Amino acid sequence: MADILIRKEGRAGRITLNRPQALNALTYAMCLELDAALIAWESDADVSLVLIDAEGDRAFCAGGDIAEMYATGKAGDYAYGRRFWADEYRMNARIADYPKPVVSFLQGFTMGGGVGVGCHGSHRIVGESAQVAMPECGIGLVPDVGGSFILATAPGRLGEYLGTTGTRMGPADAILAGFANYFVPEADWNDLKSRLMATGDASSISAAVKSPSDGRLAALRPAIDRLFAGDTLADITGDLASDGTDFAKEAAKALGRAAPLSAACAIEMVRRLRGASTVRQALEMEYRFTYRSMEHADFIEGIRAAIIDKDRNPRWRHAGPKAVQAADVEKMLMPLGAEALTFEKE
Repeated sequence: MADILIRKEGRAGRITLNRPQALNALTYAMCLELDAALIAWESDADVSLVLIDAEGDRAFCAGGDIAEMYATGKAGDYAYGRRFWADEYRMNARIADYPKPVVSFLQGFTMGGGVGVGCHGSHRIVGESAQVAMPECGIGLVPDVGGSFILATAPGRLGEYLGTTGTRMGPADAILAGFANYFVPEADWNDLKSRLMATGDASSISAAVKSPSDGRLAALRPAIDRLFAGDTLADITGDLASDGTDFAKEAAKALGRAAPLSAACAIEMVRRLRGASTVRQALEMEYRFTYRSMEHADFIEGIRAAIIDKDRNPRWRHAGPKAVQAADVEKMLMPLGAEALTFEKE
C-alpha cells in the first residue's frame, strides 16, 4: 500500500497520509509526491480545493521520518538531510501560499513535519483528540517546517514557551496559538469531507464548527508572558527557577530536556520573526539552523538518545543554558550565502 494516497474526488484534490503504523511519519518521497500534486492542481480547473487528511486515529502526522537522515549524517554525509529539508520547506511554503483553499483534518499527534503539512493551509481543523506540538528542541533541532512563523505570531510569549518546551496543545490551545483555526467534532468529519468534495466550497465548514473544551494556555498566559520574557535562555531558566510555582517547575523540567543550543536559537528565531509577513522568511531562517545542525549542533546526538539507543540521556554540546553564548546562536543563524534556501524548484 502506498505511503501517501493522491487522487481527485468530486471538486477536491485529496491527499491522505497512509502510514498509520508509523504515526504517518513523513518520508522524503511523501514530501515530493505531495508537492507534485499541489503543483499539478494549482492550474486544474476541476480542483476547487485541496483536502489533506490521514489514516488511523492516533496521528495526523507525528513528524518527519528521520532514520535515513540520521544514518547519512552519522556517516558524515550532510547532503541528504539538507536536500530533504530544502524540498520539505518548499512544500510547506507552497501550502501556505496556495491560491486555492487547503483544508486539513488534524487528529491525534500533529508534530514537527506534521505541522508543516497540516498547519499552514487556509482551513485547519482540529478534533477532540488533537495533540499539536513542536518538540524539535528535544532532539537538537529548532521548531521548523514554518512552525517558527506560527510561534512568532502567537499571542504574548506563547511562542517562546511552546517552541522551547515542546508542550502539547489540545484543540482549544492549538487554535489560541494559531496552529489551527476550526474545531469540528471528529464524529462529523466524514459528513464534512463529503460535502467539501461534492461542492468544492470551503465556506461550508462554518456550519460544522463547534466550540472546543477549554484549554490550559489562556489561563496560563500571565505566567507565561512574565516568565518567558527574559532576553536569553539563561534569563528564562533563571526566572523559572526563582518563581517556585507549580507551573514554573513544570516548565523548567520541560525546558531542561531541550538541547541548550537549540532552545537558545529557538528563542532568538521567534523574536527575530515577530513582525514577519510571510512564512518564507521563517523557513529561510530555519534552514540556516537545520543546514548546520548535523555538523555544528546536537541533531545527531538528539536522535541517538531519543530514537536509536533510546537511552533518553543525550550528551549535549553545551552543559546548560549559561554555557550558550550569543556568538554560538549567531553562528547557527548566520545567512548561508550561496547555500541559502530558495523557493524556486531545483
